[in-house]
Amino acid sequence: MAGPTYRLTDLADPQLTDIQKAALAFGESTDVDLSIDAVLGAARDQTTLTEFGPEDFLERLGLWLSEIDEDEERTPLGRFGHFNDCVRHASNRLRIHDLLERHPEIHDQEIRQPIVVLGLPRSGTTHLVNLIAADGRLRSMPLWEGQAPVAEENSTRGEDDPRFVRAAENWDRMRTGSPIAAAMHAMEPGHVHEELELMLPDFSSYNQEWVARVPKWVDYYRTHDQRPHYRYLKTALKILQWYAPRDRWVLKCPQHLEQIGPLVETFPDATFVVTHRDPVSVVQSAATMNCYTARIMYTATRPDWYLDYWTRRIRELLEASVRDRHLLPPDRTHDVYFHEFMKDDFATVERLYETADLEMTELARSQIRSQLEGHQRGRFGRVVYDLRADFGAEPRDVRAPFGFYFDRFPVAIEVE
Repeated sequence: MAGPTYRLTDLADPQLTDIQKAALAFGESTDVDLSIDAVLGAARDQTTLTEFGPEDFLERLGLWLSEIDEDEERTPLGRFGHFNDCVRHASNRLRIHDLLERHPEIHDQEIRQPIVVLGLPRSGTTHLVNLIAADGRLRSMPLWEGQAPVAEENSTRGEDDPRFVRAAENWDRMRTGSPIAAAMHAMEPGHVHEELELMLPDFSSYNQEWVARVPKWVDYYRTHDQRPHYRYLKTALKILQWYAPRDRWVLKCPQHLEQIGPLVETFPDATFVVTHRDPVSVVQSAATMNCYTARIMYTATRPDWYLDYWTRRIRELLEASVRDRHLLPPDRTHDVYFHEFMKDDFATVERLYETADLEMTELARSQIRSQLEGHQRGRFGRVVYDLRADFGAEPRDVRAPFGFYFDRFPVAIEVE
């Protein structure tokens, strides 16, 4: 059953709910120390562990903290949330290092022939990867496991696993406090999550630009070699596989579009599934989502900033993907176009299975059909986007810088 339809008309001048006002008031009562020592100390206290492994991450953590600390528009609630996120990542780093020290055999795990979905954010990657991951032969990373990759003592991997319970509680709070945000980006504990979550304990990835206005970090990230962080990701995947083995993984992350070189080097025998969608649809969705969540993270939402920012970043992602397309092996690369995927999502999965040399068994067919029936798009609600009304922009003007992309791929225009 489809959820409610939402139309946001207050991006520039937010009308806060009582829950949002209470959250901001709570933030005002907190005093957050955004320093490296404070984050590392809190992580050590939380885990009772002390060794973080190689210390190169401290430079990156320092930038994550200082850029938020120096932002005068960041609300106290936004500072509090950022501190807690950094503590969680540092705690995961402690646990990962400790587990590998105690079980060095984890390094011997092999990640063979994964299916990697890469494509623009908001282009159907989440829906696609959740369909593929319904096939029980494949290993995937649910949100609850990605946020806490090292199992606690006596973990069951079921819904009573403490990590699952915490993720479910967070999802309930999100749906209660911000049902519109939940409609824009579902965070159910069991849905397949982006593996960049496993880069966060190494304090890298493009994730930060989705949760904060951090141009300094993005410049740093884009000008530094990401291969070490992809290797860290692969090691973390080995940990998850050690806990629950499968023959093949299914992975996905839009960041891979501008990191095709590191991606292919890390997973040389992978099948790569590239999703495509009208960039204007992606820009208006990303800008709306980030501008909406800014109402409690910043004192000013700045819709124009988000439109300009995401128009540029989506262009950069696509420019990099076109530039490096030749690095993807043609016989193991499959393109998925959003308009075709939405017409027949199951047929899309069948076609990419052929590229991945994976048999579509009757059991796999049944599992994917069940996923489709039980997890229909829009079940948590649907947001109606309006680029003209919300951002004062004409779709044709936003689309103008993307001619190189339309020249290369037969992408259907969605927003006129």
